[in-house]
Amino acid sequence: MTTLASAQPIDLHHIDERVIGVYLLETLDGPALFDCGPTSCLPYLKAGLADRGLDLTDLRHLLLSHIHLDHAGAAGVLVRQNPWLQVHVSEVGAPHLADPTRLEASARRLYGMSFDSLWGELAPVPDSNLHPVGDRLLGLEVIPTPGHAWHHVSYLDADGTLYAGDAAGVRIAPGRFVLPPCPPPEIDLEAWEQSIEEIERRSPGRLALIHFGAFDDVPEHLAALRETLRTWSERVEDGMDEETFVAAGRYDIEQVDPELVAGYDEAAPLWHHFRGLDRYWRKRRETTAWTE
Repeated sequence: MTTLASAQPIDLHHIDERVIGVYLLETLDGPALFDCGPTSCLPYLKAGLADRGLDLTDLRHLLLSHIHLDHAGAAGVLVRQNPWLQVHVSEVGAPHLADPTRLEASARRLYGMSFDSLWGELAPVPDSNLHPVGDRLLGLEVIPTPGHAWHHVSYLDADGTLYAGDAAGVRIAPGRFVLPPCPPPEIDLEAWEQSIEEIERRSPGRLALIHFGAFDDVPEHLAALRETLRTWSERVEDGMDEETFVAAGRYDIEQVDPELVAGYDEAAPLWHHFRGLDRYWRKRRETTAWTE
């Protein structure tokens, strides 16, 4: 199997350039898309496909890393416009695509009046188009990579490109800073460390990130992800408040990629990370208190 356009993302221009990018693959059963972004970005997705000589109806498969709206929000609308499109997602995520009611209600609580402009319509994916992933799919290895979300999976192709979703972090090309996206409610630091180890064990030659770009310096990238995840987690565990955390995070990015601070904050808002990590540590403390 070969990748199309050398694993360069289709920029969906969500809010700005280099915020959400999705990937076109050539599989054993025709063209596939890795993640699809939200419905609000559908015109840019169609334009990106047209630049590669394809129409939406040419796609045979949609491979999803997880069901967060920036990765999978348009899935139902895509199937409506291309009824032959087969959607592949973790077994845990599949019911939420078949009936996105709870997913939408949770997101509306978080984003309020901004929901519709940010994400657009959430439409159900028919059961006949939904397929829970196993260990292999269309010539790719499917790797469970929880941590960012407990239903997260990544896909490794025969050429060594890991389509990593959010499991390998956020890095805005051509930047060097690697940010661990930690929105509530499912952050699991221990699981994420194990996922990083699973990625390292497979020694991919390239990481294809949704936010944003493909990178070949894999060992250095994963080391930076691990370090930032540890540092940010410790700040919240030690009692840092949200305002101070956001300021500290901006400072961290400025030391490496000063011209990309706004881009990182658009792709993965810094307040998200505080709230996800804060929830993680509060649950840990509650569990510890309950068992003592």
